Amino acid sequence: MSLLVKVCGMTSAEDAAMCEEQGVDFLGFIFHPSSPRNVDTDFARSIKPASAKKVGVFVKQSAAQVIETLKNGDLDFAQLHGGQNEEFCRTVGRERVIKVFWPQKYDSVKELQAEIDRFAPHCTYMLFDAGKSGGGHGVSMEFDVFKDVTIPVPWLLAGGLSADNLKEALDTAKPYGVDLNSGVESEPGRKDKDKLREALAVITQ
Repeated sequence: MSLLVKVCGMTSAEDAAMCEEQGVDFLGFIFHPSSPRNVDTDFARSIKPASAKKVGVFVKQSAAQVIETLKNGDLDFAQLHGGQNEEFCRTVGRERVIKVFWPQKYDSVKELQAEIDRFAPHCTYMLFDAGKSGGGHGVSMEFDVFKDVTIPVPWLLAGGLSADNLKEALDTAKPYGVDLNSGVESEPGRKDKDKLREALAVITQ
């Protein structure tokens, strides 16, 4: 696939294997107790993909806790969902950070651009999600905002993406990759093979 594809919310070895079989580039593991997709480091470590990278999703942990979880879970990247600052990113390591932004959180495109510019030196990837915080809620966003910002690092689009809205998202936002979760599930934490296949078919058209 020309676009990078991440599927977040891994809760079973079967789903992880199925995602990798279909060519997914990143597998996401959520470390947030209030999420229905929350897992522990033992589970994350037990998943040993042949080529896909493993991403830990963090909200309220300290930088030290993130680093420890990356090590104990045998994870490649830390996706930071909790408004962590530049120093936090530097401590975890720029090469391992996927920094999350919520375009709807900002009052203007200028403010969003300022935040993008602020964090660009401190992350390898950026991820843009719907809503004003959190994730995995199945809500999509207005994709037009991406016509007005410059994103200097590779970035993923998230937020309720599925076969139904992926074409519009890709045509309008033109992301470097996509992050799929609720839109390819049969229930929270259970990935649906047919929904994932349909979504990937749109991506590879």
